[in-house]
Amino acid sequence: MTLTEVLPAIRQLSVIEKLKLIRILAEELEAAEDISPLEPFKTYNLPTPYNSFGAGAVLMQAAESANQD
Repeated sequence: MTLTEVLPAIRQLSVIEKLKLIRILAEELEAAEDISPLEPFKTYNLPTPYNSFGAGAVLMQAAESANQD
């Protein structure tokens, strides 16, 4: 069975059933070997908005211009 065959049935599911399906698929992926690109106990540096003052200024300008419209 292909994804294109399954998608119409999935789209007809209720929100709760879709969430259950997501959990089931996530658990299956988690159980599969070598599927995760992240290594356990390794530290990863992720960009965050903290101390990004230039980005904050750009967001403020965008918010102000949106309020003027």
